[in-house]
Amino acid sequence: MTIGSLEYKAKNTKSRKNKLVVDEKAPLIPKTHDADAEGFDEFNGASFSGAVFNLSTTAIGAGIMGLPACVKKLGMVPGLLAIILTALLTEKSIGFMIRNSRAGNLSSYGNLVGDSFGKFGKALVQICVIINNIGMLIIYMIIIGDVISGTSSSSEFHHSGVLEGWFGVHWWTGRTFVLLFTTFAVFAPLSCFKRIDSLRYTSALSFGLAVAFLVIAVGISIFKISIGGIGMPRLFPIITDVASVFELFTVTPVVVTAYLCHFNVHSIDNELEDSSQINGIVRTSLALCASVYLLTSFFGFLLFGEGTLDDVLANFDIDLGIPFGSVLNDAVRFSYAAHLVLVFPVVFYAVRINLDGLIFPSSRPLVLDNFRFASITMVLIVASFLGANFIPSIWDIFQFTGATAAACLSFIFPSAITLRDRYNIATKKDKILSVFMIVLAVLANVVAVYSDAFALIKNSITKRE
Repeated sequence: MTIGSLEYKAKNTKSRKNKLVVDEKAPLIPKTHDADAEGFDEFNGASFSGAVFNLSTTAIGAGIMGLPACVKKLGMVPGLLAIILTALLTEKSIGFMIRNSRAGNLSSYGNLVGDSFGKFGKALVQICVIINNIGMLIIYMIIIGDVISGTSSSSEFHHSGVLEGWFGVHWWTGRTFVLLFTTFAVFAPLSCFKRIDSLRYTSALSFGLAVAFLVIAVGISIFKISIGGIGMPRLFPIITDVASVFELFTVTPVVVTAYLCHFNVHSIDNELEDSSQINGIVRTSLALCASVYLLTSFFGFLLFGEGTLDDVLANFDIDLGIPFGSVLNDAVRFSYAAHLVLVFPVVFYAVRINLDGLIFPSSRPLVLDNFRFASITMVLIVASFLGANFIPSIWDIFQFTGATAAACLSFIFPSAITLRDRYNIATKKDKILSVFMIVLAVLANVVAVYSDAFALIKNSITKRE
């Protein structure tokens, strides 16, 4: 049994430090030393800062690198407004989740949806988390391999990786070895922690690396502005026909995925010493994420203009036309690759507990079954490794998972719960906003999927001709 299948039976008190563990209704990770949880040290609850870093790290992953390209499609003004609007809607959707969870004493996203829509709803949440997060884990590995070892976009052009640029082409700078080493040295050890709060220090470091990436990119942009090397960015989208309008919606999955952290909200809340802090934690995390996203999008598009690629990291293998440009290129790419390495275990945590809940819904808590815990961990890591080595492109997967599973987890499920209003706590304003979010998510993502599918078919026909 996992977090996805457990409920709190404690009273709604401010402090959770002294809550009792009550068999199947208890959270996955007991907070106090217990006979059934032998081997755990006493745990008095997670801190505010640790929770903020874990939630922020959950959100800031691969999506940030696609945001400058989103701004290129929409133009500077609509692009930045879209990032702000998505942050506000995300805060509201998580707020819906927290309020309904408190009303029903529910300790997981799966149980929350299951409480309103039964076993089918709970299973659907678990499937969406599994699809979305496994896709993200594979994307992280692919990007890490691209950045460290290099990648070939075609038979004629090769993007050199950091190690390849430093030491040349060797077996130990190759993609397979780099990913294998990273998997055994970093991913596997960090994925073995049974509490998400145990990742608070790596999450803090991960957030710091994302900020380092941002600071370097901003610094490069400001320097180029000072020497007159950057022109005026395009403020609004280029619209020529109906197809160009539809193409604007392809930014939706990227922006939605950039803020997706809903699947870890309950896990973080369950481990808090003071559960009343969760709303402040969510607002602080989203404010940090939005700040990083706005600055990255603004300066990324400002720096590369119409040459901004879908993966902005790929832009940092060219001559920047500034002193120490190659050193700064390597610093940008390496800092963000290291960030993704540390994001991996935070996203992995949710995949494992939801997969366990889907396959073993009636088993004892995962934390108490070391064999099941180790088996699921190993299977997921191997699957991610194989996917990263055999899937050639990340962006088509990124678009489709963002338009389906991510949209459901971010907006559709929280809004549906609010409309269902099982505990009669939703206001008229909440229900109107919920309808708006569902309509917006469905419409925008259906158009995005259609536009992506149409583009793939068109490209395939063009290649045949």
